[in-house]
Amino acid sequence: MEESTRKRRELESEILEKVGEVVSAIREAKYVDHVICSLHSIAVHLFPVDSSRLTGCVDSRFRNQLLSGRISSPFERDEWWDVFYHGAAFPTLARVLIYNVALDWLACFPLSARTHVYDSFFVKGPPFEVVQAIIPALLKNGIKKDTDLNVVCSNVERILVLCLLDHNGVLQMARDFGGSCSSEKFTNKLLKPDMLVFTSMIAQLVASIPDKARLGAPAALSSDQFFKQVIIQLLAGAEERSVEICYNEEALDQSVSDGTFLFVGETFSRICRRGFADILLAEVIPRILGHIRGCLSSDVDIIDHNLFKSKTNFQFWFKMIETIKDSYAVERLSERLLHQLATEHITDIEAYWTLWILFHRTFRNQASIRSIFVDKCLLWKVFPVCCLRWILQFAVLDCPPSSDSLTKGQNTQGLIDIVQRLVGVWSKRQFVQSAAMEQQTYVTAAVGLSLEQMSKEELETTKDVMPLILQGVSCRLESPVTLVRRMASCIALVFSKVVDPKNPLYLDDSCSGETIDWEFGFNRQPKRIPASSDCVEKADDEVKSFVSELNKGISGAADGRKNNNVKGRYKKSELKLVDPDEIVDPATLNNDYSSDEDKDDDDYDDDSENSECLSDSSLQPYDLSDDDGDLKKKFSQLVDLVGALRKPDDPDSVERALDVAEKLVRASPDELQHVSGELVRTLVQVRCSDFTIEGEEDSAEGKRQQALVALLVTCPFESVAAVNKLLYSPNVDISQRILILDVMTDAAQELADAISNRPRHPQGNLISTSEQPWFLPQSKGPLGAGSWKEASETGTSLSWSYRYERNLPLKPSQIKIGKSRRWSLRSEKMQQNQLEYSKNKFPLYAAAFMLPAMQGFDKKRHGVDLLGGDFIVLGKLIYMLGVCMRCVAMHPEAMALAPALLDMLSSREVSHHVEAYVRRSVLFAASCILEALHPSFVASALVEGNAEISNGLEWIRTWALHVVESETNTECSTMALTCLRLHTEMALQASRVLESTDNTFKAKGTDVSTNLLKGEIKITYSNMGYQI
Repeated sequence: MEESTRKRRELESEILEKVGEVVSAIREAKYVDHVICSLHSIAVHLFPVDSSRLTGCVDSRFRNQLLSGRISSPFERDEWWDVFYHGAAFPTLARVLIYNVALDWLACFPLSARTHVYDSFFVKGPPFEVVQAIIPALLKNGIKKDTDLNVVCSNVERILVLCLLDHNGVLQMARDFGGSCSSEKFTNKLLKPDMLVFTSMIAQLVASIPDKARLGAPAALSSDQFFKQVIIQLLAGAEERSVEICYNEEALDQSVSDGTFLFVGETFSRICRRGFADILLAEVIPRILGHIRGCLSSDVDIIDHNLFKSKTNFQFWFKMIETIKDSYAVERLSERLLHQLATEHITDIEAYWTLWILFHRTFRNQASIRSIFVDKCLLWKVFPVCCLRWILQFAVLDCPPSSDSLTKGQNTQGLIDIVQRLVGVWSKRQFVQSAAMEQQTYVTAAVGLSLEQMSKEELETTKDVMPLILQGVSCRLESPVTLVRRMASCIALVFSKVVDPKNPLYLDDSCSGETIDWEFGFNRQPKRIPASSDCVEKADDEVKSFVSELNKGISGAADGRKNNNVKGRYKKSELKLVDPDEIVDPATLNNDYSSDEDKDDDDYDDDSENSECLSDSSLQPYDLSDDDGDLKKKFSQLVDLVGALRKPDDPDSVERALDVAEKLVRASPDELQHVSGELVRTLVQVRCSDFTIEGEEDSAEGKRQQALVALLVTCPFESVAAVNKLLYSPNVDISQRILILDVMTDAAQELADAISNRPRHPQGNLISTSEQPWFLPQSKGPLGAGSWKEASETGTSLSWSYRYERNLPLKPSQIKIGKSRRWSLRSEKMQQNQLEYSKNKFPLYAAAFMLPAMQGFDKKRHGVDLLGGDFIVLGKLIYMLGVCMRCVAMHPEAMALAPALLDMLSSREVSHHVEAYVRRSVLFAASCILEALHPSFVASALVEGNAEISNGLEWIRTWALHVVESETNTECSTMALTCLRLHTEMALQASRVLESTDNTFKAKGTDVSTNLLKGEIKITYSNMGYQI
């Protein structure tokens, strides 16, 4: 032993001396032939070099030196190779080759010389030693010139591709770490004493190569291509090693600590850490599925766990996850595995065996792996429903499925524990309020699929499952979102089937089928992040989509019995001023309705008559359509309309009154102003479900709503006062309050978009009978004077009068034509009146709509608690106020109403409401405020020191930032980003107004005193602030 050690030290000294001579010769070389000969002198001691191939690469003076070199025996070469690469000689020579030779001489090397006396030092050496020697050169340390840096890095990248990819260096490393037959002489104990640390270091170096490569590096070193080649080589080495040790039971039990498996696991761990688990699984899944399908297609009577354990080609796959020590990498790998298996469209049986082969050992022995499947995959993450079935089958039911459906095994206690855990989370009101919708549907599906596998006896053994299910169902039925109520219906149906299979409980028509769609219409593919748009119209589209979802969710919640859309939408009517001299008979308003209905009855009777004639020509039915028309009373007075609506025992009269109510109101009869309040209260209190046929409630509700909108449009002040009193009245229920808010919203939009017609004024002469208009100056003057023409002003655009001028003839002493000017109070251009123009009528009534509705919203009255259980009404109220602000956009009235609305929104009970429904409404209203305020009004308010506007806008900015950073609801986060964009645009426009104002003062020689700087406006994500 001592003798062998002494000989090794002597050989190491000899090799170091030889390396020193070669390094000195390279540094003193003047020709490239000197460098080639120097490298050849040491290469012949390490590799079998054919010197004759290099004679053509050097000058004739150096050929004898190449051919006369001493050729070592194979045994001597092996000894030199071992000591050279596992000592200090190779790192020393490698540094000279990478920096000195590559910079000064390598470009002059012929291809054959570069291959035999330069590349061979790296290609024929142990890959893990080569990697340690050359990868640090990619860190670009110690190189000052960019040209030298590119030369060195490009050469190192070429060597890495040549060694690791072209010559399968990664596979060789896996073999060397395992001590396979191909490298018996280089055992693990000889290589490094601490195998685990050394393996981890080499794996880290290999995985970091794409990170350290330059931007213009070869495509083979890009992350996806490089990792793909590395994974292929590692899987080949691992399978090769598993076959070698599969017949040795003792080695097989200890194979997890084998050097090959450790290196493979460490490398896979770092690949997954870098986000390339998909590339790993793209190679793993086809291999495993191929083995599984081979077993399933074989002529075997029983396919169970013992069948797969007996196969030698599965031994590495059983231990693959055990070799990955990083828990995060395992979690990431398992998550991506489920998603990729879903895209493969495999059967439940194939998916179960795939999970079992990879995870059954670690799932049984490691609590962290059990936590991934039982906790994170069921409660935290979101997968397609097929993946959910696979997770439940593998981790909960613990048995292979018999078909493409869940199969219950013997582990019933595990199923009971999982159901208790899932239901405990699913039933919490906080989960319904704060969790994302996709998360709620996923957990609901997990609860439903688990309950389907339970029996009534197992359900009775649990303590809290039944009351928790009832609690979760009840809190979801109160939600305004249709999808949330549908979840409650599905769980209630499954629960009822477990308790009493013969009497299922159907709370929703969508659950009437035999199977339940646990996807709930969600597409669980990864979502693309929408790019932000620069136009304000994009924000409008986002807010409108939220509003449509808002109205869709509220529909049916107020009814309490069915999922019917109570709200009937209608097109905005054009408000046209009628001629006051025109005589209108209100009774004629019924003609359209009566004639249409009579026409329908006639058509129906004609069809019946034809049908009867075809069957029996002797039978002729009587035409009773005229009698029905005579019996119908035509309403022509609003008083009669109110009386008919107050007769619940006469449903026909109520229905006919609703049919004509809108037309009669829009005719604006004289008594409308006096009867409007009473008519509003009567319409609100009408119960359409009491007199309509089942299934036609929506039509009657729509007519009632249109009539109320017509009242608020034609007689705003009186009607709005009536509905505001009813809004917080204890005598109305939640559906009536929602109706009131919907009516106010639609009326505000119609008033804002109203189109008015102005009749043309007569063009007669008002003062004199002359053809010249009275407001023009007299035509008297010298002979030859021209006609009067209106002259344009060059100064300010505002003027209390209009200036006229005309050309005068030349006087005997004049050379230029002069002008005579007169002034008038009327412009000649104004005499042609427009026939039609659009005018926003809502600002006049905005305060009447908004201020009474905002008063007392936070007070708890008898039957009214907006901050508590009536959060649906609160959300609709805030939405209505936001629409009103949008209807007064760019109007001075917006500045007067914005502070009151901002004060309401900024209250903690509203802005931090537990229901995401309310928070979305607040974000919508805040966006409407930002759209409604004109930048010049904001600048004026800040100059005047209006703290309410300044503080309110600052609150919108800070609160929207808080929502973006901490909100769990996706819709709220998206709307908060829109709100921030609108705030930034408004702040930028206001700052431009301030800059233009400042420039105007400077141009006039006036400076704004610093004592007037009272406000501040900030732009999001910027350090710039304008302090006014």
